[in-house]
Amino acid sequence: MNPIRRYSFPGVASALLVISGYAHADGMTEIPDVGNSPDWVIAIHGGAGSTSRDDLSAELETLIRADLKTALETGAALLKKGASGPEAIEAALKTLEDSPHFNAGRGAALDEHGHARHDASIMRGEDLAAGAIAGSSRIRNPIAAARAVMEKTQNVMLHGEGADWFASENGLELADPLYFITERRRQILLKQRAKDVGATTVNIKDESFFGTVGAVVLDSHGNLSAGTTTGGRTNKRYGRVGDTPVIGAGTYAANQSCAVSATGHGEYFMRWTVARDICARVEFTDMALEQAAETLLVDMLLPAGGTGGVVTMEPSGKTVFVATTANLKRGVMSSSSSARVAVYSDEVVN
Repeated sequence: MNPIRRYSFPGVASALLVISGYAHADGMTEIPDVGNSPDWVIAIHGGAGSTSRDDLSAELETLIRADLKTALETGAALLKKGASGPEAIEAALKTLEDSPHFNAGRGAALDEHGHARHDASIMRGEDLAAGAIAGSSRIRNPIAAARAVMEKTQNVMLHGEGADWFASENGLELADPLYFITERRRQILLKQRAKDVGATTVNIKDESFFGTVGAVVLDSHGNLSAGTTTGGRTNKRYGRVGDTPVIGAGTYAANQSCAVSATGHGEYFMRWTVARDICARVEFTDMALEQAAETLLVDMLLPAGGTGGVVTMEPSGKTVFVATTANLKRGVMSSSSSARVAVYSDEVVN
């Protein structure tokens, strides 16, 4: 049985063309095989985007696939030892934050002032504990700071210098702001600045528009967790915060329903509270996980002009990827299946 279902939306392409200058009428839902009653499962994404095969170089594609595989194996190594979901998520996503190939940590998108500003969040499904940081400029691994907020404070979100100070006080590694700036991201910012001059709509053709990374986990204790980390949008307004650190928008986990990590046009994911709404539909309407995710991304966000993707997981370990973009960098690994990754929406995770 082919685990990918593709669908088309008549008339949507022209509507998107008017709204955003980008037309993409195909979507993807994938339910990869994770085995029967797995002890643990980890699934990750490296961001959704409009990049076609012609736009992404073979060299960069190879590096992205290798990083995704390493991240899965890093998280899985802890899950095999009985670690909790947040521990595995932090380890996996730190791998992607340390890579210059994703829009998180080093290599994050730059704002209108040329700075990298980081958002991250994490949530624990057994008790709905959550932590997040937003607008950080000095934390080397924002996902580690989000977890520390969850476990060491009574707060949910810390912002800007407050987040940086908190990380320093708790012994987390800081970095010079220049560490996060890569030449590739600098060139993307310069191109985006030129495109945005006089523009009345957002240009989402740029591959950096969606680059958030995230993970969902079922650990061996039967608990779900989710985490997400990003640098936001290229040339974003100073002070802008997207959906990633907003619990219920970009990240959500509850043992009674599902775990979700999202990537896409954050303003839409916040307005539709995508992550929480997917889980609420599963919990309160007995809707299948794939149907709930498709309803939010395909039936609601896409007609309104919002595009992106999610990785979702239910308490059984069943994993669902949904995207309305040409790629969703993704991967999955379980106690009974090896690490498998994919980049484009028209390929199977293998």
